[in-house]
Amino acid sequence: MYPPVKSVKPLSDYRLLLQFGNGEEKIFDVTPYLHVGKFSELKDPYLFQSVTVKFDSIEWANHLDIDPEFLYEKA
Repeated sequence: MYPPVKSVKPLSDYRLLLQFGNGEEKIFDVTPYLHVGKFSELKDPYLFQSVTVKFDSIEWANHLDIDPEFLYEKA
């Protein structure tokens, strides 16, 4: 079972500071995914900054989300 995302803060260089339900903080780098499908839209700095916590994970204004288990493993 993965811990849910409790907070997200966009950082410079397409990175996200994530806080999980177990108290851990991790940094997730979005850069490797910016050439894949809808992720390319996140090159827009305003859209990248729109990230929020949605349910147990994160979501941007373009309705793109990432599986919380993936975030926890890759951060």
